[in-house]
Amino acid sequence: MDGRAALRVMVVDDHPMWRDGVARDLAEAGYEVVAAVGEGAQAVRIAGSVRPGVVVLDLQLPDLPGTQVIQGILASCPDARILMLSASGEQQDVLDAVKAGATGYLVKSAAREEFLAAVRRTAEGDPVFTPGLAGLVLGEFRRLASVTRAEGPEAPRLTERETEVLRLVAKGVTYKEIAERLVLSHRTVQNHVQNTLGKLQLHSRVDLVRYAIERGLDEDG
Repeated sequence: MDGRAALRVMVVDDHPMWRDGVARDLAEAGYEVVAAVGEGAQAVRIAGSVRPGVVVLDLQLPDLPGTQVIQGILASCPDARILMLSASGEQQDVLDAVKAGATGYLVKSAAREEFLAAVRRTAEGDPVFTPGLAGLVLGEFRRLASVTRAEGPEAPRLTERETEVLRLVAKGVTYKEIAERLVLSHRTVQNHVQNTLGKLQLHSRVDLVRYAIERGLDEDG
């Protein structure tokens, strides 16, 4: 195996053929599918016991809104990363999912290899979006920041390197690209991000992007 066997994935989709196909693709790629369910309430109920590292979640479920499922899963399994896999690419659906706690968002037209790579990147904390949607999310964060920007309480002190990494994170640069730009290992970049999350008492890279944009760290100069 290539190290992915330990990655536990739960699939939540109400279409049996699609759900089974996604689970099969994941298993064939070396991921451990710990559950494949069709209802949001069931996913929320079992998340704490099956402990998925990544949840592949359909936005449109018959029993609960996708945003409620995200919040329910994260309440019982806060370390899980949520990757939305939806037929909808509507702006509001994407923003609602991210604000609820989703790490990434792919539309179902994504190719198999693109999807499998997205699961791996999601597990690493990278926000993964169908092309065009990442700019939408960053744009919304910037819009909100322009309305509410304020210094607020004194921010915890970050090292020069942590601030440098944070600036690139705020611009939507991936961990791999940050590592290449700063001549660091991928693991070192992840460590800087984790240290920064801890200092700022934030929980995800999406929170980190929002924090950085609110303070203008995404701006050049």
